[in-house]
Amino acid sequence: MDRLRSPGGCPWDQAQTHASLAQYLLEETYETIEAIETGDAALLREELGDLLLQVLFHSRLAEEHAAPDRFDIDDVAGDLVGKLVRRHPHVFGDATAGSAEDLNDSWERLKAQEKQRESITDGVPLGQPALALTAKLVARARRAGLPVEVDADVAAGAGDPAAEFGARLFELAADAVAAGVDPESALRAHTRAFRAALQAAERDAR
Repeated sequence: MDRLRSPGGCPWDQAQTHASLAQYLLEETYETIEAIETGDAALLREELGDLLLQVLFHSRLAEEHAAPDRFDIDDVAGDLVGKLVRRHPHVFGDATAGSAEDLNDSWERLKAQEKQRESITDGVPLGQPALALTAKLVARARRAGLPVEVDADVAAGAGDPAAEFGARLFELAADAVAAGVDPESALRAHTRAFRAALQAAERDAR
């Protein structure tokens, strides 16, 4: 990566910025998810490499920044190690482990303390798919003991079809979270089955 960015390297790589690479980070993430869903180990290995490339690329770009914005891949890895140690006191300290759910709650509390978050909604990226966003916010609300119901009339006005459908979708997503199901993954799996059925219908038609 250093050679690609250095004089005599690749013109395309040298022209990239954090912003221009963002689309590829998203694309590689979805391709990695697809590899996981298909259960193809060889494909997953390849896609994880492509995803890692994005981390390496962004870290190499950051080496060219002026202080204090400059960092490199060793800084990224070092920060990650520190975070893993801090958020696993039951492994690296004297805390009691508890259940997986307890540990998840502990992780979220430690994260909120570290980042000095004032709201349970802080740190939830609004740009993620709607079902995933709903599931994340509902899970945080449930963990905090806050209500998860939203009146469609309040959300977008009475009689608005979009608000009504939104409310119904929200309720389904909230029900999925309560049942321990990731609604995004559930819908993706069902849609993949639908895609396979469409392909079978096309083959039969031919």
